[in-house]
Amino acid sequence: MAARSDLAFDPWDPAFLADPYPAYADLRERGRVHHYEPTDQWLVAHHADVSALLRDRRLGRTYQHRFTHQEFGRTAPPPEHEPFHTLNDHGMLDLEPPDHTRIRRLVSKAFTPRTVERLAPYVRELAGELVSRLVARGGGDLLKDVAEPLPVAVIAEMLGIPEADRARLRPWSADICGMYELHPSGESAQRAVRASVEFSAYLRELIEQRRKEPGEDLISGLIAAHDEGDRLTEQEMISTCVLLLNAGHEATVNATVNGWWALFRHPDQLAALRADHSLVPTAVEELMRYDTPLQLFERWVLDEIEIDGTVIPRGAEIAMLFGSANHDPAVFGAPERLDLTRRDNPHISFSAGIHYCIGAPLARIELAASMTALLEKAPTLRLAAEPRRKPNFVIRGLEGLSVEIG
Repeated sequence: MAARSDLAFDPWDPAFLADPYPAYADLRERGRVHHYEPTDQWLVAHHADVSALLRDRRLGRTYQHRFTHQEFGRTAPPPEHEPFHTLNDHGMLDLEPPDHTRIRRLVSKAFTPRTVERLAPYVRELAGELVSRLVARGGGDLLKDVAEPLPVAVIAEMLGIPEADRARLRPWSADICGMYELHPSGESAQRAVRASVEFSAYLRELIEQRRKEPGEDLISGLIAAHDEGDRLTEQEMISTCVLLLNAGHEATVNATVNGWWALFRHPDQLAALRADHSLVPTAVEELMRYDTPLQLFERWVLDEIEIDGTVIPRGAEIAMLFGSANHDPAVFGAPERLDLTRRDNPHISFSAGIHYCIGAPLARIELAASMTALLEKAPTLRLAAEPRRKPNFVIRGLEGLSVEIG
């Protein structure tokens, strides 16, 4: 067990944010669990431990199904943050059984593999259109021109959000996701609260419209979904729609730009991919592993656990380091090497256990579609300027990725 002064781990250090992977190697070498004083969290860095803890029912995304804040030794969120927590706490990502089980079962009725597969031609067509526009302009910002509009349009299409309203979705999502960083600032919290209020009001109105005039979209499906008398409440529907939008594009956007930035830094791998487009499926998995878009996932300790002789008490918080787990040499041969042919690739970028990402199949379709379109339509794509990394740790991405053709 180590304190901050002993660790290279520092999620507010620009050098760490630029490349956290050496610090992760240091953590893994030092032991299986470390208490990090600045956030009062227990850091877990090994793949086996992270994978097991994601499935361990002694941990939870919430504790409020079993304990009050006071009973759990925690302080309730400030009252002024209530709109954010109402929105966040009714989504299945931050619920535990039985509510999580009920909501995920109902959402799964509307979010079926057939629904996702039916979207595949639309995804490929849209990816092709976005890349064609990029090529016609001779280049641009891969983030704003391709990576961002593709998954936002796809999830908006699924939810049945009118095209005229879609420009508002990404800013709302970005502001809400700011609250998932470690120790968000007061300004970030204000933006998240405002976005929560506005997004909730918008969806409440849209849900009311779909109740009167149901369609083929996911919101209509969520309204209709029921099982043995169970239905989603209006708040659960609103929270589910926001979760599907946020989770449905944040990871895809960042995986796309992180992935292409990695390819530009590994020209041999990019050349191999350009020579053989059949590598796209394994390339998608390897790029998700190599520079993981979600670096950290938290769990509350609901019942005391022990890791390698260290007792972690009820009420503590565990920070599972996905980025570190995805670079664990006990699981991945030569983990610091980008290898687009890697077949044995049990990365945990989509989490595991009951909170495994319900949108993972759609994310894979989107990532493969944009990569294939760029390989086919922009075979001479190259980096135009060194990108700047976002000053975030938990959600890892770039401010932009400037590219040119030729």
